[in-house]
Amino acid sequence: MDDIFNALAHPLRRELLDHLRERDGQTLNELGRSQSITRFGVMKHLNILEDANLIVTRKIGREKLHYLNPLPVQEIADRWISRFAAPFAQTINDIKAVAEKRDATMASAIPKHVWEMFIRATPQDVWALLTDDEKTPLWQHFNMTSRTEWVVGGAITFFVGDREMIVGKVLEIDPPHRFVHSFSAQWSPDVAVDPASRVTWLIEAVGENACKLTLTHDDFGGDTATSKAVGGGWPEALSRLKTLAETGEPFYIAAPMHG
Repeated sequence: MDDIFNALAHPLRRELLDHLRERDGQTLNELGRSQSITRFGVMKHLNILEDANLIVTRKIGREKLHYLNPLPVQEIADRWISRFAAPFAQTINDIKAVAEKRDATMASAIPKHVWEMFIRATPQDVWALLTDDEKTPLWQHFNMTSRTEWVVGGAITFFVGDREMIVGKVLEIDPPHRFVHSFSAQWSPDVAVDPASRVTWLIEAVGENACKLTLTHDDFGGDTATSKAVGGGWPEALSRLKTLAETGEPFYIAAPMHG
């Protein structure tokens, strides 16, 4: 059993087992998406789990699928938990599982929008577009313009015509990788009463002439009208930003007409 305890000793390997418990039959790439280490590092941890018989693998075509094997853990439980104590241990474990599920459900109820995309441009190129108010209408939803004070604490405002649509403050600025600002929607009365939320832009280099852009919009303060509304605008803006960064040419989407 030494190999089992050794395999379970590392928190990342326990997390990989948790992912397989949630959804069996995942590939290396799927399991690696939630990890901060390299693909090769994830593969090494999976090999240790497989050697301990905690996971089994099956080759389907070119893909190698990983499956949780709970039997070794059950053998450990059977060895040290008597048949008399087992019902009590199971009851305590069930209570713990219900509590954790409740906490997870409460956490999942907090809105959080995350979008990722790869762009064939350097982080500097994307940053230059993102932080140039003159370029904002070339990629923003509804062709919005912007006016920004590019210092921490400075104001950031987006307009359609002369009307303020979004107002906020610059919270963090770390060229050319990270930009964070608050976000208070003003386009209608139902969103104007919501608390300010947070928008985080993260730009990471991928190779010599490419980057990964991650946009996170969170901290809404609950399931607000703003949290429900922003899911439509950001995908358009990000797609337009990607096109502009890769081709140098904008594509325009007409702002809605108001009667």
